[in-house]
Amino acid sequence: MTSRRPVRVGVFGLLGSGNLGNDGSLEAVLGYLRSAHPDAPVDALCGGPETVTARYRIPATRLHWYRGEYRTASRLGSVLGKGLGKAVDVVRTAAWVRRHDVVIVPGMGVLEATLPLRPWGFPYALFLLCASGRLFGTKVALVGVGAAPIRDGAVRALVRRSARLAAYRSYRDELSRDAMREMGVDVSRDAVHPDLAFSLPAPPATGERDGRVCVGVMDFHGGNDDRAEAEEIHRRYVEGTTRFVRTLVEEGRPVRLLTGDGADAAVVTAILEAVDSPLVTASPAASLAELMAEAAAADAVVATRYHNLVCALKAGVPTLSLSYAAKSDALMAGMGLAAHRHPARAVDAEQLTEQFRALEKNAAELRQTLAEHNEAAVQRLDQQFTALTAALFPKEPS
Repeated sequence: MTSRRPVRVGVFGLLGSGNLGNDGSLEAVLGYLRSAHPDAPVDALCGGPETVTARYRIPATRLHWYRGEYRTASRLGSVLGKGLGKAVDVVRTAAWVRRHDVVIVPGMGVLEATLPLRPWGFPYALFLLCASGRLFGTKVALVGVGAAPIRDGAVRALVRRSARLAAYRSYRDELSRDAMREMGVDVSRDAVHPDLAFSLPAPPATGERDGRVCVGVMDFHGGNDDRAEAEEIHRRYVEGTTRFVRTLVEEGRPVRLLTGDGADAAVVTAILEAVDSPLVTASPAASLAELMAEAAAADAVVATRYHNLVCALKAGVPTLSLSYAAKSDALMAGMGLAAHRHPARAVDAEQLTEQFRALEKNAAELRQTLAEHNEAAVQRLDQQFTALTAALFPKEPS
């Protein structure tokens, strides 16, 4: 018999930074590690280390040396700070990676630019991670990640190179794998599995519902290629969503506003002030589990953010997507609800209301459809985690 030291595992990403979807993916991977590899020490290099340590009880280090990384640099001091930070992060990232045997990037849309993105932000940080992994022999695994076609040349180059340097890749939908193939990445050994959040515990069944509708909102300004139209896209989105909420209230329906990121609070405030009704309330949910519980108590959900949709679908609730990217469409199709979508870029309150009525009319059938798809998703994610163990963790000596 020989002894083997535990595999040292790191997790990496914009975790603990206020995005509940990112943190839900982390929670799913930590659940897997604690179940399948309980002896493996785990720590994080992430956006919100204090939050990650407090919530998930693992040591965490700040992702960027410069604390103003994601603020616009308008003064000379901040520009110099960002520039210096990029150089310092090369050393910091390499030193952190070198201390690990395996680094997991849990879910998240790390290979896409469906929201505004600059190459020197997270794409640069991901490249440093993957390059350091290749340099020091640390296995970097992109697990259940999202990808999409990228037009910006610099972002595309960094994403493509990062993916090629990773030791393991899997995706949350076929569109993601296709996007990486189109970027020139060999995906012949890359698997597709449901979003990692589908492995989280389902919320308990609720009793009688009160007619509540959950409306998940987003601080939506279009994607990376829409910067010139960003404010107009945002205005149309907020106005259309507000009119839809007002229609529900006029029919006496309670409305619960959901978010998925701290940035969404401004949209919640705008709707609350515009509708001005006690029937409209805002959820304080601070995790995917709490969002799932909110969704489970509703008759139906209309939502924009990708992981608001995941929570509602996981809860088995009839759901209508205000789709802002192909990943939302793929998610709805994969769960059997492809017909229940409406464009977030051009919210038409009257048409959305008609679609909502059709959703509720077919509620019983949709709940059964979701139950079947959720069961299949859990089984496929069990296969994902089994494959991850085989790829990243050495077999115990017999």
